Amino acid sequence: MGALPKTRELVTERLVLRPLRVQDAVQTQPLFARWEIVQYLNGVIPWPFPADGAERYYRDLAVPAMERGDEWHWTLRLREEPLRIVGAIGLMTREDENRGFWLGEPWQRRGLMTEAVIAANDFWFEVLGFPVLRTQKAVANVASRVISEKTGMRLVGVAEKEFVCGALPAEKWELTAEAWGEWKRARE
Repeated sequence: MGALPKTRELVTERLVLRPLRVQDAVQTQPLFARWEIVQYLNGVIPWPFPADGAERYYRDLAVPAMERGDEWHWTLRLREEPLRIVGAIGLMTREDENRGFWLGEPWQRRGLMTEAVIAANDFWFEVLGFPVLRTQKAVANVASRVISEKTGMRLVGVAEKEFVCGALPAEKWELTAEAWGEWKRARE
């Protein structure tokens, strides 16, 4: 496989997924640095979250990975309010962790993250051309599980994993390009 495409803007019915920039950290920090948001995220995230945590992550890890073509990260913005960040989603080429996301509390339970996941899945399979997408999530993270179920993923295993809140059972989810195509055709 040659060089992979860079992150580009994606648009859904209600969202604009804009490629992440270091400057976005100013808006991200107050939304992200909340226990309710981070508790079930990867245990490498420090808690308490540092005052410059979003900026350091964007500057030192996410943006350089985007420039290398290893990762693709977007901020989520409502189409009606495109300057305001409401969450984020990212795709990574790690073996068992290809997608991660978070959404600010005021915008949860509206189906927005499902919309973002569909756009990211399309990018993963149709633009990047990967054959399978894998993710892990805390069993206790019911909202994330529902998104996986709604978007055609299948549960393939359970193992212990470190999350910000500590070690918990984690579900391993998988979606193949073929299953994604079938899921999309069934929705038409």
